Amino acid sequence: MKIGINGSDQLAQPDLGRITAAAVDAEAAGFDSYWLAQTALVDAQAMLGLIGTTTESLTLGTAVVPTWPRHPHATAASALTAQAASNGRFVLGLGLSHRPVVENFYQMEWRKPVRHMLDYLDVLQPLLEQGASDHTGEFFSYVGDGARPTDHPPKVMLAALGDQMLRVAGKRTDGTILWCVGPKTIEQQIKPTIDAAADEAGRPAPSIVCSLPVWVTDDPQSARDFVAQILSIYAELPSYRAMLDIEGVHGLGELSLIGSHDEVVDGINAIRAAGATDFTAVVMGANPDEHTAAREALLAAR
Repeated sequence: MKIGINGSDQLAQPDLGRITAAAVDAEAAGFDSYWLAQTALVDAQAMLGLIGTTTESLTLGTAVVPTWPRHPHATAASALTAQAASNGRFVLGLGLSHRPVVENFYQMEWRKPVRHMLDYLDVLQPLLEQGASDHTGEFFSYVGDGARPTDHPPKVMLAALGDQMLRVAGKRTDGTILWCVGPKTIEQQIKPTIDAAADEAGRPAPSIVCSLPVWVTDDPQSARDFVAQILSIYAELPSYRAMLDIEGVHGLGELSLIGSHDEVVDGINAIRAAGATDFTAVVMGANPDEHTAAREALLAAR
């Protein structure tokens, strides 16, 4: 299993130089990948393209870009640019987001989410792969072509959790990017469904990228209480709530990998045994020593 860093926590106070330096440091330390969510007013694909010009080996992925506010043609252009800038190391992670976000922030209508994603892929993937699309859909359409900055399309992955989206991810993409998902859910829900869909479509075994907060500390209860408080919203969103219920926990305070070095390593090994191909950590800590200890535990689990 590959081990990477999810640097999305840095987007709360975004500084392009600091984010780039963090990715360069992750590569130097020996991590396999670096991921950013599309949040705040930083363009994740542009940011990862920039990082791609200053790194050599890191896989660089979005975790994830929401589809509702961005036409697939615009997403394809950004993804191909990041792929060219990183010499073929970019992974485009896409997600539907959530009804409250779509309706309250974007002021858009949430309906037929699976049909929406299928339309998105029907425009996006031909643009990535051939530089042309001829699709007229219910949600997204594009008829036309254009020159690409690279002939090597990036991998595409979906934030797929439920059965229908996992089947789409397995049949149409390179895998799924997970949040609020632990080993029990990967073993019982995620891996069987996405693997079966990929096999049915004659595709290679898909990647399963699991991301969780990681915190090595001598005071795990305080750390869990803190994580539970600042990330409480995730336990209220229906798609995540369903995954947390399978896992048998209330929220990320319980699900996160928090404790001693050995406990964190054991938690990563459980995720590996459940079938994840990648683990990407949101590194947390109350001080620099705890941040360093978390990174050491991650590297020890490789």
